[in-house]
Amino acid sequence: MSKTIFCVIGLLSCIHFTTAAENFQKPVKPILRGHAHNDYEHPRPCFDALDNGFCSMEADVFLVKETLLVAHSVFQLKPERTLETLYFEPLRERARRFDGKIFPDAERFYLWIDLKTEAASTYAALKKVLEQYADILTRYENGTVIPGAVTVILTGSANLNLIQHEPIRYAGVDGGWVALDSEVSVDLIPAVGLNWKREFPQFNGKLSPAEQEKLAEQVRKTHERGRKLRYWNAPDHEEVWKILYDADVDFINTDRLEPLRNFLLEHTIQCPLTL
Repeated sequence: MSKTIFCVIGLLSCIHFTTAAENFQKPVKPILRGHAHNDYEHPRPCFDALDNGFCSMEADVFLVKETLLVAHSVFQLKPERTLETLYFEPLRERARRFDGKIFPDAERFYLWIDLKTEAASTYAALKKVLEQYADILTRYENGTVIPGAVTVILTGSANLNLIQHEPIRYAGVDGGWVALDSEVSVDLIPAVGLNWKREFPQFNGKLSPAEQEKLAEQVRKTHERGRKLRYWNAPDHEEVWKILYDADVDFINTDRLEPLRNFLLEHTIQCPLTL
């Protein structure tokens, strides 16, 4: 009986590893404008978004005794859910398998890291982690961008002061609404993240002409400076996705991976992501 059980377990193990290998060999079509918001809350953090082709995902991190733990709140922290385990290790393995890319058919992949604890100490710990994974990261040397498999964007408590004087670094920051009119270089602020409910507090399913104009202006200002635009806190359904898609917003925020993937595939989105 024990020998039979051993054989069955061995067979199941082979099936598991074969399936994983096939996933690496045949990656899905990349969804260039899909952003997996609160990605770590999915059953398989990182992997579920990758399996749906998402080229951008977000992880919230808390600094706990010099370790960066991934969770939405302090009540969900678990010691085994580190930033390295959930994200950097799988992404490094994938980059090695696909010749330095996360998706063979996508030039860029973005990992947004939302700092939930005090900025300076959290970034100091994060910087050490980033240096350990320098082989897969986009890096910045004195204003020159050297593309890597993963481009890191800091958000949350992160600010420009954390990174702007570093001669070599492995992250840019989300400039927020102040970056709309900022002339700070794109290598420091590659992206703008805006709170939809703050920008459009009267939104009721449709944008008024004035709101449409405001949205178009924010997209224009962002793109003129070479940055990428993302709205968070927006209603997560198709009507809003369509508004963002039509407005040429770079990253469409969602917690609903497969529905957004289907929506974007239906609209045949091909928007190159470059810095």
